Amino acid sequence: MRRPSTLPALLLALTVSLTALLLCGGAPAAHAADNGEWSVEPTASGLGKRPYFYLTAEPGTTVTDKVTVSNKTSGPLSFLLYAADAYNTERDGGFAVRTLKEPQRGVGAWAKPGREKVTVPAHGSVTVPYTLTVPENAEPGDHPGALVALDERIARGSGGSVAVGIQRAVGARVYLRVNGPTMPALTVEDIAYEPDRPLVPGTGESNALISYTLHNRGNVTLNPKVALRAEGLFGRTLLARDLTRIPSELLPRQRIRLTERWAGAPQLDWGEVRLTASARDVRESGAVSFLALPWLVAAVLLAACAGAVGWLRIRHVRRRRMALGT
Repeated sequence: MRRPSTLPALLLALTVSLTALLLCGGAPAAHAADNGEWSVEPTASGLGKRPYFYLTAEPGTTVTDKVTVSNKTSGPLSFLLYAADAYNTERDGGFAVRTLKEPQRGVGAWAKPGREKVTVPAHGSVTVPYTLTVPENAEPGDHPGALVALDERIARGSGGSVAVGIQRAVGARVYLRVNGPTMPALTVEDIAYEPDRPLVPGTGESNALISYTLHNRGNVTLNPKVALRAEGLFGRTLLARDLTRIPSELLPRQRIRLTERWAGAPQLDWGEVRLTASARDVRESGAVSFLALPWLVAAVLLAACAGAVGWLRIRHVRRRRMALGT
């Protein structure tokens, strides 16, 4: 077979493994971003190991630090080193970084490793210094990113009619705070309610899919919490829960689309679904109304209404004819 890189239908997939801990309120245990074959981590300082780079800088200043790439295999490995901006994935809001060829606007554009390529000997490590220069006009707040070691090898992926080349990477997260005014802001947007209920009430299970967009409109990273509450007629509480399928951190200016399934949703009711998001001192909510009315019931009601309208029309015509006859 030809090498995957020479096929015209090549799909080059970049898998970035970021296993450093999330930024949270407590003190995380220090360990490297590691995929089992190599790791990337901040170089140990006098205080010991760091789980990630946490930097603070003024606009127009330069920060210097070092990153260590360790090879855990029995042969040498060559890597491309680069800095990348971070973002939340659309699938689940996870932490991800831009690829080498994507445009970089924050940490990815400001941080420069001292070497763009390193070869790490078997069971060895290489330490590379880097500089991070914050522009004078940099926006204050958080600018997350990573220092990435991209394996130069292109592995052949699964078979099929299209050849797939896979490059793997590991990145040490960078949490940069540019000094200046911070503004936490969080909104819940575009709430939708999609019911899935039986044709005849009571003959099967009813479910509903609630989808919404969580939007960090501010300039700092947030650790959001979302509460779901549904009320029916006369204010009856139908559902109240704290959601767990949300990202542990929502990066600045990022928005993600999330869903929550409601098993046992009402089959015949009228009410409202409300989602309340909170983080730090921010608390915002959004709501959508729902009408649980099975198609069969709706068809019967429609037919009844149509029959009533027809009867009233006939009655009106008869009365008019009688009036004209007299």
